Amino acid sequence: MLNKLTSPMGSPHLGATSAQYRNRMPAQFRRLLPLYVVVVVFVLFFFNLNLFRTATRENAVVQPAATTNNDIPKVVRDQFPKKIWQTWKVDPFAFEKKNLDVAKSWTTKNPDWRYEVLTDGNDIHYVEFHYGADGFNRTDIVDFYRSVKAAIVKADLLRYLIMYAEGGLYADIDVESLKPMAKFIPERYNQRDIDMVVGVEIDEPDWKDHPILGPKSRSFCQWTFMCKPQLPVMMRLIEQIMAWLTEVAHQQGVELAKVDLDFDQIISGTGPSAFTNAIIAEMDNAADVKKKIEWDTFHDMDESKIVSRVLVLTVEAFAAGQGHSNSGNHDARAALVKHHYHASGWPTKHPRFKHPAYGEVESCNWKDECVNKWDKDVAEFEKLSPEEQQRIIAEKKKEREELEEKKKQEKEAAAKKKQNEEDARKKKEEEERLAKEMKEKEAANREKEANKGKGPVNEDDKTEEGAEKPKELKEGEKVEEKKKEKTK
Repeated sequence: MLNKLTSPMGSPHLGATSAQYRNRMPAQFRRLLPLYVVVVVFVLFFFNLNLFRTATRENAVVQPAATTNNDIPKVVRDQFPKKIWQTWKVDPFAFEKKNLDVAKSWTTKNPDWRYEVLTDGNDIHYVEFHYGADGFNRTDIVDFYRSVKAAIVKADLLRYLIMYAEGGLYADIDVESLKPMAKFIPERYNQRDIDMVVGVEIDEPDWKDHPILGPKSRSFCQWTFMCKPQLPVMMRLIEQIMAWLTEVAHQQGVELAKVDLDFDQIISGTGPSAFTNAIIAEMDNAADVKKKIEWDTFHDMDESKIVSRVLVLTVEAFAAGQGHSNSGNHDARAALVKHHYHASGWPTKHPRFKHPAYGEVESCNWKDECVNKWDKDVAEFEKLSPEEQQRIIAEKKKEREELEEKKKQEKEAAAKKKQNEEDARKKKEEEERLAKEMKEKEAANREKEANKGKGPVNEDDKTEEGAEKPKELKEGEKVEEKKKEKTK
């Protein structure tokens, strides 16, 4: 290369310069210089090749590590996502009127919020997208969700999966919005200080030791609640449900799809009790908590409060009109939603405990006198001989059948009365319509008789409305016409 630079074809100045530096270079360095050049070119080549490969992968998805109980990411946001979520069997275009009317209450009162319904047809795609390998990389959650067949378990699990993935507000399909979302967080609070909004549902701690009512006596409402996305409490709840149901399946010796669950197992395993226990445990683990969090903190609340970044609303907010827990009614200022319960038919597949003689204690609706009587009757029943027990069972069965028949007749009578009232209303409207038509017809006949014998009315003799002008008006117009002719 140096010979080329000093050749006759090269630049005289460049040749002189090269000769100058050649004389200063050690002979060994000059001999190895071509090798050094080759090495440098080789390194630069592979360096640029690596840059090229990096550029081609710039948009590739980086797979996150699987989440564990001890390593749950938390994304702190200032605001709640403005998204309303519901889940149902079908999409809104196929809603029954009762569901459509309720759904419209959310969009009408909150036009600046997005609204989405996940259905039985697209829920798995949502779960796969967010929890699959390209999402949170929790394929165990995807597999678990796909394996579960109990509709109410999937419904409970799906709301938690949605709230963890995206956050916003969740409401059951039969929950009506009474107030806009702006009212859900009182003005005295700052959203930056709140990660979750829940409301009290059942506040009957006096029955906490009852064998049937106890586990259900203190709970937050999970038919309506708000979350910021990726809260650890939601992931822990999801994982607890997975562990619990897997253990139940193991105990029953069946697959997840064939697990048999009663009402109380649903409530405590995936429903309000599981939801409440997870939240209180998370509150209790918060760094700023100095005293153990128990239900007494939320019993008989007069106003909302924030505990460990969870805003807890009074029972009237999400659960007004229940007839227990001092829940008031839906006209209360604090009432935000109304639960219509028309989509709450799942207990038919997961029945409550029903005593053969005295039925369900839940039918007492937490009334002290009724529950105490049920307990006493059941205790006395256990002391009877098998023959006496069968006699009592037969008597109570007959009483229930008679009561059901009476209710059926009353319902039919009420429906018949309503139908008769509707028929009477329609009949009256028809009679009024016919009377009006007859009156208009008679008026037209009288006008026709009054105009009989008269020639056709000149167009100039009609008013703007098309009626014939009065005689005096026509005479006056003729006089005016004559005056105009004389003036001309």
